[in-house]
Amino acid sequence: METCSSKSLRDFARQWLDHLLAERGLSPNTVLAYGQDVGRFFQYLEENFGPDAPMRELDEQNLFFYLAWLRSLGHAGRTLSRHLSSLRGFFSYGLETGLLTTNPAALLDNPKLPSLLPEVLSQEEVRAVLELPDLRDRQGQRDRCILELLYAAGLRVSELCALRPLDIDAQRGLVRVFGKGSKERLVPLHALALTLLEDYARHWRPAFRPCENFLFLNRSGRGLTRQYIWKMVKKYVLLAGIRRPISPHTFRHSFATHLLEGGADLRSVQMLLGHADISATEIYTHVQSERLKNIHHTYHPRSR
Repeated sequence: METCSSKSLRDFARQWLDHLLAERGLSPNTVLAYGQDVGRFFQYLEENFGPDAPMRELDEQNLFFYLAWLRSLGHAGRTLSRHLSSLRGFFSYGLETGLLTTNPAALLDNPKLPSLLPEVLSQEEVRAVLELPDLRDRQGQRDRCILELLYAAGLRVSELCALRPLDIDAQRGLVRVFGKGSKERLVPLHALALTLLEDYARHWRPAFRPCENFLFLNRSGRGLTRQYIWKMVKKYVLLAGIRRPISPHTFRHSFATHLLEGGADLRSVQMLLGHADISATEIYTHVQSERLKNIHHTYHPRSR
């Protein structure tokens, strides 16, 4: 591996991040996360090897010590795996462009992760949260539509913030969503969600005096931030008397789980969630397993 100063490596990292954004089509949020992970690695090199960190002798053992350093700071396995994944991508790009001759992260295994099941709201809890916004004013109408969409379409917060009025196709009963990597998908909406959205778009959204072409707006007529959606969800969850840590993403997990409980197949849920790989959807297989067990206990003659 060539010897490079930390400064030149940072320049090269910026080139890599531009490549991910412009040519690979990754979302700005994903690229920002990669940049933060690699920047943390450069910080480690500078603290341990000085400003002109020698890269020529960097190998998997050095990266192992780096991961150990991260763990000593209190980072758990998922964070370590994410950092390692970011470094793998960075070093792979170095190989492709000829800056590096080996990938020191190629042979390192990801830290073992516990198989955590996602937090899910019950259908009764979802109903309790959805009924809380006050539909007599514009903010309550907007909040109700946001909560309905998070649950009815399983949207990510970033996808919801990016929605525009024309993304709602009331005639076909669909919402057009641009997910990670700007990949487009169409998600069906049930009749109640469509009715609420049509009423909001026609009668309530103009009251926000739009100055940006987003579906959901703040009091200044601009698009909502992800942080605002998080705070808004937390407010209604607490008002509903739910004391577990619930986030907007919990509604996405609940959307997928309730579909599977109702009989949907895993592949269809994958398409609705916009997962590129079925492995990302397989965290919900416990739902199918429980349903199959219930079917077996109900219908197998020896279970009676």
